[in-house]
Amino acid sequence: MAQSTQRPDLFALLAAKEMVLVVGAGGVGKTTTAAAMAAAAATEIGGRVLVVTVDPAKRLADALGVGEIRNEATRVPDSAFAEVGIEPSGELWASMLDTRQGWDELIRHHAPDDQIRDAVLVNPLYQNLTGRFVHSHDYLAMEKLHELHATGEWDLIIVDTPPSRNALDVLDAPRQMKEFFGSRLLKWLTVPYRSRLFTVASRPFYQIADRVLGSRFLQDIAEFFMLFQAMERGFVDHANEVERLLGDHRTTFVVVSTLEAAPSHEAMFLSRELLRRDMHLGAIIANRVMPLSFMARASATSARKLVRVAGDGLAADVADELEADPSATEAVLTEIGERFHQVAVVATREAERRAELADLSPLLVSAPMLDHDINDVADLLQLARHLAP
Repeated sequence: MAQSTQRPDLFALLAAKEMVLVVGAGGVGKTTTAAAMAAAAATEIGGRVLVVTVDPAKRLADALGVGEIRNEATRVPDSAFAEVGIEPSGELWASMLDTRQGWDELIRHHAPDDQIRDAVLVNPLYQNLTGRFVHSHDYLAMEKLHELHATGEWDLIIVDTPPSRNALDVLDAPRQMKEFFGSRLLKWLTVPYRSRLFTVASRPFYQIADRVLGSRFLQDIAEFFMLFQAMERGFVDHANEVERLLGDHRTTFVVVSTLEAAPSHEAMFLSRELLRRDMHLGAIIANRVMPLSFMARASATSARKLVRVAGDGLAADVADELEADPSATEAVLTEIGERFHQVAVVATREAERRAELADLSPLLVSAPMLDHDINDVADLLQLARHLAP
């Protein structure tokens, strides 16, 4: 039997996977897209669907209309669907990653004993250092994905990954955590507590540093990281598990991008990198796409004719109909025609980038630029209809 050449659709992808990571540059609509896919999955596919946002803007709660979303999963009430005349086949839940609470849970989970756990949690440097920890949000997002999947409570988990200057940060977070525990910096900070000889030799340096930086500054840092290093085995083992989960056949990645130059180039780079790492690239979503009608030859012809005939009587006829000033009307009609040509050039460039993205993924979905903001479940489902018509 000949194999079908039909391209898959987004619903089929969501139905086939257990975990979906929505990735891409900042500002391209990842949060809204993740919520729309989750709402559509709960409506059309069924089961228990959880969408996790790590976007500090907290826009997901506004779109779902469930008030403030915290670290614990919150169910979107069926009444939110009933208001738009829809009875969902499954359940939609939402959760938002809380960086501080997430670190607290990690410490409790990985600490080898209660004494070390309590010592870390009450350490005066703990809150400041974890809040400023490089790629903290990225690593916690991956840890959260692992934790949620391990519970077995969810049929589908969709993760809205952190906005980042480098979209690969979220993929590299487990490796970077492992490298941190083997870094020279960590070894240097903890040497005074592992070597009595070094402590004696370095005491004058620490005393000077304390006078400059404050009482026991470097000692406090060393003590904190000594405690942190005691949890190395747990963190490294978990990071390895997270890396395996990212490459698991049950996990897929959806790259979201606009068709502007910078985001689309980053989306192409990210897509190629996912393929290079043998991770499953399920779909690319081109968001806020201009209508194809802007590229139609008939539309371009009409725009040129509008500019040409605006001063040949058309403006006078339109002005008479509108009871407006003829010269002002001519200027408006001419501007419309010329602006259309400029927009058509942008639409053509978008089409070229869309074709480049289509070559990288088995599924390319285009979502139009909507004429209103996403405010509730109805708007999310409207967007989902564009994503999976």
